[in-house]
Amino acid sequence: MSQRQVLKVFEQYQKARTEFVQMVAELATRPQNIETLQNAGVISLLRTLLLDVVPTIQQTAALALGRLANYNDDLAEAVVKCDVLPQLVYSLAEQNCFYKKAAAFVLRAVGKHSPQLAQAIVDCGALDTLVICLEDFDPGVKEAAAWALRYIARHNAELSQVVVDAGAVPLLVLCIQEPEIALKRIAASALSDIAKHSPELAQTVVDAGAVAHLVQMLLNPDAKLKHQILSALSQVSKHSVDLAEMVVEAEIFPVVLTCLKDKDEYVKENASTLIREIAKHTPELSQLVVNAGGVAAVIDCIGSCKGNTRLPGIMMLGYVAAHSENLAMAVIISKGVPQLSVCLSEEPEDHIKAAAAWALGQIGRHTPEHARAVAVTNTLPVLLSLYMSTESSEDLQVKSKKAIKSILQKCTYLPALEPFLYDAPPNILKHVVGQFSKVLPHDSKARRLFVTSGGLKKVQEIKAEPGSLLQEYINSINNCYPEEIVRYYSPGYSDTLLQRVDSYQPLNN
Repeated sequence: MSQRQVLKVFEQYQKARTEFVQMVAELATRPQNIETLQNAGVISLLRTLLLDVVPTIQQTAALALGRLANYNDDLAEAVVKCDVLPQLVYSLAEQNCFYKKAAAFVLRAVGKHSPQLAQAIVDCGALDTLVICLEDFDPGVKEAAAWALRYIARHNAELSQVVVDAGAVPLLVLCIQEPEIALKRIAASALSDIAKHSPELAQTVVDAGAVAHLVQMLLNPDAKLKHQILSALSQVSKHSVDLAEMVVEAEIFPVVLTCLKDKDEYVKENASTLIREIAKHTPELSQLVVNAGGVAAVIDCIGSCKGNTRLPGIMMLGYVAAHSENLAMAVIISKGVPQLSVCLSEEPEDHIKAAAAWALGQIGRHTPEHARAVAVTNTLPVLLSLYMSTESSEDLQVKSKKAIKSILQKCTYLPALEPFLYDAPPNILKHVVGQFSKVLPHDSKARRLFVTSGGLKKVQEIKAEPGSLLQEYINSINNCYPEEIVRYYSPGYSDTLLQRVDSYQPLNN
């Protein structure tokens, strides 16, 4: 066989390998092919090609493995069992940028599925190499490494701490300052996934100087980037007062309020979440949000969107109102109650209705003035129907019941209370009658109206256990009226009168 023939054989072999690996990589993009590829033992064949002398074959083999591992955790586990990871980690440090990106993609695809698979990546020594890749000249390599690190860190605090200990955080902070938008996005997302697990991990992100850079980038027009930045700042803020104050001190206001008007629903939702995470901690932080115009801006945002985008804003109003009478009044003055009432009535999802019910309860529980502000929006009958509906979730029923009780116990606005005399179950009726027993002794107009509207008659029809609190309330109401009036409206009194007519003997002239 001549030299030319030998070379031709090698060329054919190389061409066959190239065609094979390209075909597998292409087939792996379609879900219907995955099981067939797995049954054909393609993973072990691809592992062999990772060691190929031709760089493009190596890269395409890594890409194909990444696509397979990305599909489900069983295939990712098969990749781990085939000892692919050590070879990838070794090559990460040695090969060109194209291979590095493909290898990092495999690590990302494996690590995303579970803490156990992410731990397998850690155990094979990949973290140090991935962190080195964050300093690579090629932004695509940095991006691929950041993706892999993010998928390891997101599972739990232990894995996040390993990523931190490998020195990733300062380099991720440098990555968010790079010009490439895709790199900024994934670096911000990785910092968010590190910060979310514990105050200590969030403090690590803060100590690396991330917050100031993240806040500055909120002015960037890219919606996906703003979405990730707001998420990262929320994950930092949620843990403690100190961390929330650090975000505030980075001058998050008023720039975050502009995000509430963004066209992108995820940006709106994450901006509301950030304000919620700041406001929930203390009255002082809530007051700062109010002073910055945050409450009015969130109410406008709730009005401009639907569904889950509303949820963090609804909860934010509840947290602000819960802190104090004055802060609850700030929500009322900003017309938060009508907007929450709309959410309670219009939203189809029970968990959003439950949040609205909770927030309304936090607003109305402080004073009679607060309770009246809720009652005049005709919210109480809606809460009652949600509490009594068998179709409502348990959480919605519980929150509706608590909201009704907390509002009723402060409500002295009798027109809102009277319908409850007819519709409320006994455990709610007790609180309604209790409020009438507090108001009627001191208000002559209300006493007269209570008679003419039929309220006094209805109270006489209530069957209460002797000596019970409900009976005491009824007695207090009855004591507000002459005895003959109470007797007149008592059940059976008309029959008594008729009996007297029957037994009455007219006087003979």
